[in-house]
Amino acid sequence: MNLRKTLALKLLIAVFAVAVFASCNKSRDYKNSSRATGWKMNAKEGGLQYNPKAKEQETGPGLVFIEGGTFTMGRVQDDPMHDWNNTPNQQHVQSFYMDETEVTNLMYLEYLDWIKSVFPPSDENYRKIYEGAVPDTLVWRNRLGYNEVMTNNYLRHPAYADYPVVGVSWIQAVEFSNWRTDRVNELVLEQEGFTTRNARYDVEAGQTFNTDTYLNAPTLTYGGSDSITRGGKRSEALLKRNEDSTGLYVQRKDGLLLPDYRLPTEAEWEYAALGLVGLRNYNVYRGRKKYPWDGQYTRSGKRRSRGDQLANFKQGDGDYGGIAGWSDDGADITAEVKSFEPNDFGLYDMAGNVAEWVADVYRPIVDDEFNDFNYYRGNVYTKNYIGDDGKVKVVTADSIVYDTLSNGKIIARNLPGEILQVPVDENETYLRTQFSDSDNRDYRDGDPRSTRHYTSFGDVEESETNDNKRMYNSPKHSVYADSTGTMEREYDKNSNRTTLINNEVRVYKGGSWRDRDYWLDPAQRRYFPQDMATDYIGFRCAMSRVGSKSKKGKRPRHK
Repeated sequence: MNLRKTLALKLLIAVFAVAVFASCNKSRDYKNSSRATGWKMNAKEGGLQYNPKAKEQETGPGLVFIEGGTFTMGRVQDDPMHDWNNTPNQQHVQSFYMDETEVTNLMYLEYLDWIKSVFPPSDENYRKIYEGAVPDTLVWRNRLGYNEVMTNNYLRHPAYADYPVVGVSWIQAVEFSNWRTDRVNELVLEQEGFTTRNARYDVEAGQTFNTDTYLNAPTLTYGGSDSITRGGKRSEALLKRNEDSTGLYVQRKDGLLLPDYRLPTEAEWEYAALGLVGLRNYNVYRGRKKYPWDGQYTRSGKRRSRGDQLANFKQGDGDYGGIAGWSDDGADITAEVKSFEPNDFGLYDMAGNVAEWVADVYRPIVDDEFNDFNYYRGNVYTKNYIGDDGKVKVVTADSIVYDTLSNGKIIARNLPGEILQVPVDENETYLRTQFSDSDNRDYRDGDPRSTRHYTSFGDVEESETNDNKRMYNSPKHSVYADSTGTMEREYDKNSNRTTLINNEVRVYKGGSWRDRDYWLDPAQRRYFPQDMATDYIGFRCAMSRVGSKSKKGKRPRHK
């Protein structure tokens, strides 16, 4: 009898435990309640307003998804040039997005058309904005060559519409990326009903849309008014019927706006160019892949296309496209985008056609001993300028700042509608272990502490100001306007200069139509001044991915 009671009691306890477990399991569905407090989310009575229905990041226009991972960055083949600037090292990059093609002439013309419309060059106040954005078409000229047809036609003639844009400096590429971010997010808000339809076509110079301004100070968007001028009349620009977390404006936590378009980092570009996703054998993982395609040769080994070149590059001295009727790569200068097969990530022309700007400041080494995750040299940390009234300061048409570049060209540092940026100070850096300065471009390779003259007990300021003790003793050309507005240029003729490397030179990757096949290797790296342009360097944009490493559905998620 006692045994029966004991068994019955154990059975009852087991049933109760299962019921409790099931009840607890059911209560752990935190889609509509807080995992921290149990409070109801998005309640009318109050509490945190949160969007549980937010989907994973949308793929922006022109982009393809690149799943991140580890790879061998740097040279894994012979080094006949003996540059010693790309020693192999193991790196890991997070997932991101990248343009499937280079930015084309047509894409860049859309940018120029917008600038001309909003900041008409006929207005003296805005003339330099447009002039600073126009590519340098004179890059095609050669002292002993006749290239005027490209000088006059390559950018604007429709025959070249889908060819990669060239003559664009690194600075211009960055400005295009910023403009692209704002135009894409402006369209997103319009399509979702948060702004007036076609408001983007009717803005004035002081009313341009900026993503950061909208997120940080939405009431200052479109010139600090909820309306814009259209045909001499005022009309609503920001609609007051939104069902977002604030009831008025979209916020970052709503998950609707896309991250910034930007230039890819050198590590991202090299990882994307290799396209390791399609090959999983041990040798490829260890860095044995030479080109964006599989194999050790530049010609196709497939039966139907055997012998065809897989990229647009210089075949040999005086040979840019083969014999007439038997063209090796179908082009003499650049080729139309998508003329060759993509790599395993779906990216076109990651070898040949044009070399491409990346975000990094150039140094002869990649400092993997300090960092091997999302490696990037070029961080200059800034913050929003906060005025005495406690509000962010938005740039207006009267407060545009212009920079004079080393080659004498003038560009706008900021445009109306953007939030004024200032360097971070001690309020952000005090007692931090990750960074101590706003400008980190020369950290561990170019700053006073990395020079052979530096001593921790010496005068740091002396080594910083003494021109001959700089680690990278590059020329310092001076360009400025005198009191009459005449441009004065002073060329640095110092005979003690030992290098061209400084914080204003940027890495560019990949071979171009002017290069031999040696430069098609994604590991190769070169540098060029960030304010200058050539006829063989273009660019493409990238975008960071927020959230999961891979697309949904690839890995089960447990509750």
